[in-house]
Amino acid sequence: MGHHHHHSHQNIKTAFFLNLGFTIIELIGGILTNSVAIISDAIHDLGDSISLGMSWFLQKKSNQGSDEQFTYGYRRFSLLGALINSIILIVGSLFVLSEAIPRLWDPEVPHAGGMFFLALLGMAVNGAAVLKLKSGTSMNEKVVSWHLMEDVLGWAAVFVVSIVMFFWEFPILDPLLATLITLYILYNVIKNVKKTLFIFLDGVPEEINPTEVEKLIKAIPHVKNTHHTHIWSLDGESHVLTVHVVLEGNCSLSEAKAVKRKVKQALQRYHFSHMTVEVEFSPDDCSQETLE
Repeated sequence: MGHHHHHSHQNIKTAFFLNLGFTIIELIGGILTNSVAIISDAIHDLGDSISLGMSWFLQKKSNQGSDEQFTYGYRRFSLLGALINSIILIVGSLFVLSEAIPRLWDPEVPHAGGMFFLALLGMAVNGAAVLKLKSGTSMNEKVVSWHLMEDVLGWAAVFVVSIVMFFWEFPILDPLLATLITLYILYNVIKNVKKTLFIFLDGVPEEINPTEVEKLIKAIPHVKNTHHTHIWSLDGESHVLTVHVVLEGNCSLSEAKAVKRKVKQALQRYHFSHMTVEVEFSPDDCSQETLE
């Protein structure tokens, strides 16, 4: 798991430098082509770069182990990066919509030549960053990937519009495509926000069924019942389980230890990063002295 998290922050680091480098080129290109649209997009990409830099820092921070302040470690710092990134992306998307929708009724003729060459470069650079993050499994990587996918689709739209504008004056294409792409991005980002908030609220991971977990435990010899079964996720990848297992009254100390061992073996398929199993000899007394 630690190896994967190392790759996560390296992926975001690569995406950050690609995005920052292109933002500088884009800003210069916007000035040289005298295109306000490209300059405004460069400012948007600068915001993306700042967001990526923050994500890189938080993803790297999430690799730290536990300490006295954060006894489960820093895994949720990655999740925090995903949440902040999503908020920035939603605000940015709403801004793009506020600019694009009015232009549907009053479209402006863009600079086709400058748009064409910058669109090619934009698709190449942002596309490379998306491919780098495509295999990522952390919520942070997924949100950052959508951040960059928005730029790829945006530049693809600019590319199509620039080609059309070489032959026909059809300026409404620009705001129309921008609106459709932004709505698509918003839909996916809001889905990721819901997943991120679900994890923050300690929801049960969707791939784990608590009833099935309890059924596996109850199938172990000497187990009478279970209660206080709690399952949550630290960051969408590292899951945690705590459970109280009630044993039969005639169960010996050695049998109780064996039950604990068998519970952990039975639940190996779920790959819990933390598992606490508390055994009890009475369902009515959770304060009774138990085995660690």
